[in-house]
Amino acid sequence: MKTLLTAMLATALATAQAGPFEDRERDWRNGAIVYQIIVDRFVPPADLAAKRHLYPAPKTLRPWAEVPEPGPYLPDQKLAAHELHFWGGDLASATTRLDHIQALGADVLYLNPIHLAYTNHKYDAFDFKAISPEYGTRSDFKRLAADAHRRGLKVVLDGVFNHMGRNAPIFQDALADPKSRWRPWFAIGPQFEGGARAWTGFQNLPELNLENPAVRRHLWGDADSVVRGYLRDGADGWRLDTAYELGHAYLRELTNAAHREKPGSLVVGEIVNYPGQWLRSMDAVMNFTLREIVLGMARGDIAPGAAGRMTERLVKDAGIEPLLKSWVVIDNHDIPRIATQLPDVAQRRLVQALQFTLPGAPNLYYGAEVGMIGGADPANRGPMRWDLVRDHNPELAWVRQLVALRKAHRALRVGDFRLVESQQLLAFERHTDRVLESRIVVANPGHTTVRERLLVANPHLMDDTPMVDVLGLLATPPAVGFGPGFITVELPPQGVVVLQPRPKALGGYSRYKRVP
Repeated sequence: MKTLLTAMLATALATAQAGPFEDRERDWRNGAIVYQIIVDRFVPPADLAAKRHLYPAPKTLRPWAEVPEPGPYLPDQKLAAHELHFWGGDLASATTRLDHIQALGADVLYLNPIHLAYTNHKYDAFDFKAISPEYGTRSDFKRLAADAHRRGLKVVLDGVFNHMGRNAPIFQDALADPKSRWRPWFAIGPQFEGGARAWTGFQNLPELNLENPAVRRHLWGDADSVVRGYLRDGADGWRLDTAYELGHAYLRELTNAAHREKPGSLVVGEIVNYPGQWLRSMDAVMNFTLREIVLGMARGDIAPGAAGRMTERLVKDAGIEPLLKSWVVIDNHDIPRIATQLPDVAQRRLVQALQFTLPGAPNLYYGAEVGMIGGADPANRGPMRWDLVRDHNPELAWVRQLVALRKAHRALRVGDFRLVESQQLLAFERHTDRVLESRIVVANPGHTTVRERLLVANPHLMDDTPMVDVLGLLATPPAVGFGPGFITVELPPQGVVVLQPRPKALGGYSRYKRVP
C-alpha cells in the first residue's frame, strides 16, 4: 500500500509540475497529422454488384480507373451531372485500408460527409443522423471508428450544418406547406430565388435557419443531437463546413456542446477568412491564410522576409495554442491537388516541407502521398490510385520522410514559433522549454543561390554550436555554425533545411550544463 501511495504521489507531483509543452503533447489535437478521405473514392467495395441498386438513375457508377470529368448542369436536379457520378467506396472498404493510413504515420482520419444525402459529395444532407446507404450504416461507422482507435487513430467527421439538400423530405414538406412543422427550419418566401434562401445561390442547398432553437437542439444541443450522437458512436471531433457562416455565437455553442459530450474533442472550422477572432469561437481552423502565405512565397508573389513577418503576425493574432490544432491545408476536395498546383518537384518539396514544420496540423489529402494529380472539382476527387502505393514511389518516400521528421522532433509538433530575422530567405525557429530541441527552418523559394546572415533571437543557444540539417532534402547540406545570435546559411534555389543544434564533443564539458 505504501509503495502504491508513493507512486500515486509521484505521478501527481509530476503532473502538477508539467509545463505547457508536456500539456500540449498530451493533447492529441496539437500538431496531429490529418489524413482526409472521400469514402466513395478511397477503396473499391468488396461486392459492387450487390450495391448497384443503391445508385438509381440519374446516378451512375463509374469504373475505378476512370478520372472524374465535369458534367452538364441538370435543370431538373438543380445540380451538375458529375455530382451524381459514383465510384462505389463505402465505410467497410475504407476500414480495410486503415493499415495504409496507420503505416503512413497519420494521427487523424478525417472523412468528408457520410450522412444521408443525394449527391456523391454529400454536402446536401437529407438526414444528418443517418448514414448514406451507399456508404453503409451507423454500425459500419462504429466499426470503422473502433478499428481506427485500436490503431491509435482519431476520427473526425464533416459537419455540414449551414444547409441541407433541396430534395430533403423535410425541406420539400416545408416548401409545399406553409403550416409544416419544418417551415421554421428554413428561410422560405417569394423574395428568394427558388422560393428559399440557398447557400451562395446554389438552389440545391437551402440554408438552415439556425436562429430557430429547435434546429440548434437537433444539430448539437440535445443529448441525441447530431454532434453529440456521433461523438458517442466513436467520432473524436468535427470539421465544420463553411463555418464562418454559422457565426461566432453558434460556433461557440456547438463547440461547448461537443466538449461537454466528449472532453478533448476537436471542433475545426472551414474558415477562409483571416483566423484571428474565429479561434475564440472554436478549437481550430483550416488555416487558409497560412496556405496563401506559403504558396504566395513559393510562387514569387510574396518576398520571403515579408512572408516571415506575415506568419509572425498570424501567430500573434491567433495565438499559438489554437494554431497548433489548426489544419495546415495545401490541397483538399475543393482545391486542385498539390501535384497539379505545383508541378515543379523542387517547388512542391519546399511547400510540403513548410507544411510539416510550420505551427499546425498538416492535412494530407488522400493520394497526395503518391503524387495523384487533378485540377479543379471534380478532377481533384478521383479514386485513390492504389497502384501507386509502392516503396519505390519517390512521392511516397518523401511524405514518409516528412512524417518521420515531425514524429522525431518535439518542437515541430508542439513548439512555439519565433521569427528568424531575414530578407531573402524565409527563416523561423520552433522551440520548446529545452534549448537543444530548437529547430531552425530556412527556405529559399527563389531561383538563385542565396547566402544570408540571419539573426536567431534565442538567448540560450551557445556560441560555436554546430547546426546540423535533419531534413535531408539537399544532397549537400550547408555547414552552419551558431555565433553570438547569428547563423550564416547558403541555400541553392528552392532549397530547405531544418537545423538542429548539436554541441561539440568536448571531453565531458558542455556549454549547456546550466541552461534548460
